[in-house]
Amino acid sequence: MILRDPVHGLVDFRGDAERVIGALLATREVQRLRRVRQLGLTSLVFPGAEHSRFSHAVGTAHVMQLLQARIREVHGSLPPEQRLDDEAARDGLAAALLHDLGHGPFSHLYEEVQPQARRHEAWTVDAIRDDATEVHRALETLSQGMAERVASMLEGNYRLGYLARSVSGMLDVDRADYLLRDSHLTGVRYGLYDLEWLLRAFSFGVVAGNPVLAVEGRKGLPPIEGFFLARHFMYQQVYHHKATRAAEALIRGLFTRLGELIRDGHSVDPLPPALRSAALGEPVALGDYLQLDDPALHSCFASWTHARDELLSSFARQLQTRRLPKTIPLRLEAEETFDEMLQRAREVVEASGVRSDLNVYLDVATDTPYEEPTGETPDGLWVIIRHRPIQRLGDASFLLRELRGKRIRHPRLIVPAAQRQAVVQALFDSESL
Repeated sequence: MILRDPVHGLVDFRGDAERVIGALLATREVQRLRRVRQLGLTSLVFPGAEHSRFSHAVGTAHVMQLLQARIREVHGSLPPEQRLDDEAARDGLAAALLHDLGHGPFSHLYEEVQPQARRHEAWTVDAIRDDATEVHRALETLSQGMAERVASMLEGNYRLGYLARSVSGMLDVDRADYLLRDSHLTGVRYGLYDLEWLLRAFSFGVVAGNPVLAVEGRKGLPPIEGFFLARHFMYQQVYHHKATRAAEALIRGLFTRLGELIRDGHSVDPLPPALRSAALGEPVALGDYLQLDDPALHSCFASWTHARDELLSSFARQLQTRRLPKTIPLRLEAEETFDEMLQRAREVVEASGVRSDLNVYLDVATDTPYEEPTGETPDGLWVIIRHRPIQRLGDASFLLRELRGKRIRHPRLIVPAAQRQAVVQALFDSESL
């Protein structure tokens, strides 16, 4: 199986890899990922960001295949039971392809706007373990017990710990693909790093008796530093872009109002069963959840522009026509006054006849560019430099030592566009922004 990918070029799955990937791509649950955008509402800001979770899943599986090739080059130093065998290779490839299977519409946003929503990781393993899904049956056809092995790997429990960490860890095949893919398709250059050289730098070390994938420091430090800097820049410039956050606030207001209407017994049409159950605080059936995708919700939004409830229709119309709220940046030095400023902004908006609880938010976009565990555990990233003991990446790299544990925050108020100037004048002199 040879595919043409805009990021990786030719993606070639052969032998066992082709059998695994081919069987899983044919399932309904994996095909659903074509209809879930990788970056949610980011295309409202970066028009090229129309790519799907499906293309990212294929790219992630490709990176896993490249990583496995490197592992096989260097795993001879491990005990036989810790080496990458054919079963583990198949399990790792499947886990890489399926890692985002449970994502809801609009990327991570769906989890954030629904009350008591389960994380997509939980939906992913549910879909894999449920014997009613096509993906479960495909896995079991490939190998008896494979569905449980893959689900456990995605939960971090697998006989080869280093393989599980390569699926979900600080530097994993998921991030390795999405940084390059998101950078390419948004048209920015912030997410670029040297994947080929980074993979080439991997070798095995031992921490607390456990084999760990570690980078050979003299050649591996520059690309791994580039990886974390790329991630940092993408969060600053793309993932936390102010207009994207404003669009997400609009969705938050829409779903809050939708929930109010459902709980009050009002009829909203169309209404996917999963949304009704979530609004009522009822368990959402797996089958209902998997019916949700971006086109399904966009179809609802288009219909809700004509809803009898003016608040719901207004939110839907704003989203359809890209009339986004506005943002007001805040200074971190004034953090002790944020709650007071939020309350004052809501008073101004309420005075204009607009419901402030649905339209005014204090948004603090937060990220930690490089987090590092403490203690002698195999988690995290390790560096091997000849004639020195194995050490954590943050101790070997000056750049990442400076970034280690640092939280980057960008606070802002999100308010309706029509009231932005009034809010600014009520809070502070507009020239101070």
